[in-house]
Amino acid sequence: MTDLNKPMRIAIASGKGGTGKTTIATSLALYFAETQNKVVYIDCDVEEPNGHIFLKPKINNYQKVNQLIPEINTSVCTLCGECSKVCRYSAIAVLPNKVLTFPKLCHSCGGCYYACLHNAIKEVPNAIGTIEQGYAGEVEFLQGKLNVGEAMAPPVIRSLLAMTPQKQIIIIDAPPGTSCPVIESVKDSDFVLLVTEPTPFGLNDLQLAVETIRKLGIPFGVIINRCDIGNNKVRDYCNSEKIPVLMAIPNSRTIASAYSQGTPAILKVPELKNQFADLLPKITHLLKNTVATLNQLHLRNEINEFSNNAPNSTDDTLPSQIKQIGNQRNIRELVVISGKGGTGKTSISASLFALADNALIVDCDVDAANLHLLLNPNNRHQWSFFGGNVATIDPIKCNKCNKCKERCRFDAISSPAENKSANYIIDPISCEGCGVCVDSCPQNAIELHLSDTGKWFIADTRLGSMIHARLNIAAENSGKLVSLIRHEAKAFAGLNGNQLIICDGPPGIGCPVIASITLADFALIVTEATLSGLHDLIRVIDLCQQMKVKTGICINKADINLEISNQIEVEAQQRNIPILGRISYDDAVTKAQIQNLTIVENNNTIIAKEIKKLWAQVTDALNTVTI
Repeated sequence: MTDLNKPMRIAIASGKGGTGKTTIATSLALYFAETQNKVVYIDCDVEEPNGHIFLKPKINNYQKVNQLIPEINTSVCTLCGECSKVCRYSAIAVLPNKVLTFPKLCHSCGGCYYACLHNAIKEVPNAIGTIEQGYAGEVEFLQGKLNVGEAMAPPVIRSLLAMTPQKQIIIIDAPPGTSCPVIESVKDSDFVLLVTEPTPFGLNDLQLAVETIRKLGIPFGVIINRCDIGNNKVRDYCNSEKIPVLMAIPNSRTIASAYSQGTPAILKVPELKNQFADLLPKITHLLKNTVATLNQLHLRNEINEFSNNAPNSTDDTLPSQIKQIGNQRNIRELVVISGKGGTGKTSISASLFALADNALIVDCDVDAANLHLLLNPNNRHQWSFFGGNVATIDPIKCNKCNKCKERCRFDAISSPAENKSANYIIDPISCEGCGVCVDSCPQNAIELHLSDTGKWFIADTRLGSMIHARLNIAAENSGKLVSLIRHEAKAFAGLNGNQLIICDGPPGIGCPVIASITLADFALIVTEATLSGLHDLIRVIDLCQQMKVKTGICINKADINLEISNQIEVEAQQRNIPILGRISYDDAVTKAQIQNLTIVENNNTIIAKEIKKLWAQVTDALNTVTI
């Protein structure tokens, strides 16, 4: 149970972006500071940090985040290959006449350093991000920024949280989703506020988020944003699961306008203070009562929306085994991405699929997929995804020498004194499967086990074939799963006669996004007319340019802030990137979600016509790409 006399760490999280998570986190930090609480706001969404847009802090401290990577001393290296043998990430390769290192694959586990018998490896710092620290009025402010092109966010998040000052209240603005960056951000929190909205997307992602937080055993409650749109299914779900709904915020054009301008909602809607005033007492009450404990222990079976009674096809031949992929030069690949969640990326991806002829769609958002809610796939095949390893200790063989714990750089191993057990224990959530503990154990008491970290499917939909996947809760290697389904999609498209693959990519700029756009023919970036949208657009454009992927832009909700729309157009023009579409703000999007339809399946709306124009522009752009 949390010691209520110590600083309270409250994490604000969501299963997807665009629910209002940062809006609430920044307003909550300002409210607590206004009520004489000493508060620190920490933006852990290091791929696309947006809190600074609203809090406008004065930064007075910058610190690089370095990851240790191996450097080879060729004068003493014997090319024995031991370093390559122990690296489970393929980040080091020994050739007949030299050693190659791949910093972007390196997890800084130290395995190669420990394995080298000739002291030919030293570890040198490699900058992967930055931590910025300052003040926004009375709010102490910290944020992390992952460098564009770097794949792994958790090291930046770990470094950021290690700098947490001891204030009365600590607000952690977590990344969206359920994968490793989220786990790293929230795992030491006292309480988690899950922000959702009453739509099918919101409910699906809330269920994933709830499953994640329950697995971590952290007390939590729900805030329903835009509570008067959509339907009552989110409330019904919370009631059935005995999850406390701590706040409900009505849909407000004033809040939406403030968000687009980078103004904290609490400054435009002062009545929010009344709800915030009740929030801390409610959290404190939950922490003192058994309701929180029940929330921790009430573990559900994994959500099975995807399973659909599909046969387990693990032993079936994969499409890539049937067809030699080669260049597949007659198949084009369009990837739809966004710098942040909530821009309408998935709704637009599904609509483009509905308009395309002879296309295959692939959902690459394996962390918090929503595309299946619109397409209702009937899964024909199902495979397990084995994306990593997890270590376990045999307590009979273990002589408690402590070498495994000394060398584990991920704090995954706890000693008997720490875990109040007679044995050393490995936390499967913290374990990265690097195997350093295995290689270091003189008793051979530790083993690595291949981890079943997800599933992927080939499915039929009313609009055509679909490949999609789901990463298990708190699992890693989302990038590997994305690469796998893209690889298999290319082969399946060749077998199926599809001429176009449309990929609904994940949000952000990290590992799964890099895996989504690598060697793609064209990337359509969906942004929105807000300061956050503009900020995130620039970072994802930079990534696409690094990856040498041709891009175009779609401005969604273009009329919500015409000034920002114009800024986006200027930015695009300066970078020589075409604006392929401008989509209006329209409640028809939510109505289509509730009906499990794509937007263009209702031809009578203005937004459907706008998306058809977008598709015509995207088709022209695709035809200009040389493949």
